[in-house]
Amino acid sequence: MFKEKYNEGKMLRGKAPRNDQAFWKKPTQRPSILKMIGLSNYDRLPELIPVRHFRMSKSPFVFYRATASIMARDLSSTPSPGITAHICGDCHLMNFGAFATPERHLVFDINDFDETNPGPWEWDLKRLVVSFVLAAREKGFDKKDTYDIVQKLVGVYTERLKEFSAMNLLDLWYLKFDLEVLRRESKEQWIRERLSRDIDKANKQTHDRVFYKITSNNMGKFEISDQPPLIRHPVDVAESLDIINAFLKQYTSTLQPDRRWLFEQYKVIDVTLKVVGVGSVGTRCFVVLLLNDNNDPLLIQVKEARESVLVPYTQNSIYAHNGERIVQGQRLIQAASDIFLGWSTGPKGRHFYFRQLRDKKLSPEIADYNKSMLTEYAKLVGGILARAHCKTGKGAVICGYIGKGNAFADAICRFADAYADQTEKDYDDFMKAVKAGKLPVEEEQKKIKIKIER
Repeated sequence: MFKEKYNEGKMLRGKAPRNDQAFWKKPTQRPSILKMIGLSNYDRLPELIPVRHFRMSKSPFVFYRATASIMARDLSSTPSPGITAHICGDCHLMNFGAFATPERHLVFDINDFDETNPGPWEWDLKRLVVSFVLAAREKGFDKKDTYDIVQKLVGVYTERLKEFSAMNLLDLWYLKFDLEVLRRESKEQWIRERLSRDIDKANKQTHDRVFYKITSNNMGKFEISDQPPLIRHPVDVAESLDIINAFLKQYTSTLQPDRRWLFEQYKVIDVTLKVVGVGSVGTRCFVVLLLNDNNDPLLIQVKEARESVLVPYTQNSIYAHNGERIVQGQRLIQAASDIFLGWSTGPKGRHFYFRQLRDKKLSPEIADYNKSMLTEYAKLVGGILARAHCKTGKGAVICGYIGKGNAFADAICRFADAYADQTEKDYDDFMKAVKAGKLPVEEEQKKIKIKIER
């Protein structure tokens, strides 16, 4: 079966030669950056749009994080062999991280699935490689060092793709990138020391520790502390609690029976709005505090689920509910997922999904990465992406298309360099629009008061 699928992928080189993966040319009908940013701001909380622009203005690398919709549009004009897999959709280097499995093991995996949907598999790889080029440029690495990093990424992705494609499917589904195992098996002392530090840091992110960090006790009543503008109580807390309780009932129906029973042992105590990320700023996101009879805390993030940016250029999701699309995509691609993943419909028919907040979670700190660190990180996420693409059964077909030699890797690296140039030009246009007053910008110290819509 592997050989048949491999040959199927090999035949697709006639449809889209591997060298064509280097192609990037700005489409003649491409809208202006001002227009595309405006479209991406649709139905966001207007009070937060200037904060979103402010965060995007930091650098081309950060700007790129917020423009998955622009890249999806651009990728739709590039050559593709037509191999469709269930993809992340926003495979940026910052959308990976460590978290605890239900068995409480620390693993490293993709952790952002807002845009997940069936789509061309190479779109994930291209977006990931471009993010490394932009990160390397921001850190001042020269062209050779940058090329070395992305070559290593694509090389490991290809190697692991072959390895995982040949694995027993059950073994592949059980495979996890366990941080303890990675630390134990690493041959480099500095990597073992770094992982030890990261593991210790992640293990401190317990529910109790986070609870006492973000809450206050007011005469025996716990509530989430305001940290304006990042965490704020809505104008009408009582109204917001009513809304949360109303659509929690639908959410619990999306959980497995045992997990539903567990969740129902907790009662909602408080709810706040939370500003998250870069691209998600302005979407409706809440933190919900729940306590059980013993005052054990549970912190749940409720995040708005919008239509995937891939949909206009790929295919509609098989799920009518965008929260379900995200949850089911995450379960399909990740090695292990949060036991409280679920979805519901909220005010005005908007879709939401639920997950635990900061459950031993850890994000990469690339600000202090040197070339060696960024290279090792690139190799790690390259392998994780290979496993994700193999889990949905397309690994052997992709292997056949990539084939042997460096033709495919060289093409992807050339594309990444060209598209990073395009991103920097887009960023310059974005900043011109900001300076001209066409895109409002507000520093995060602004006092934001938002009333939750019914």
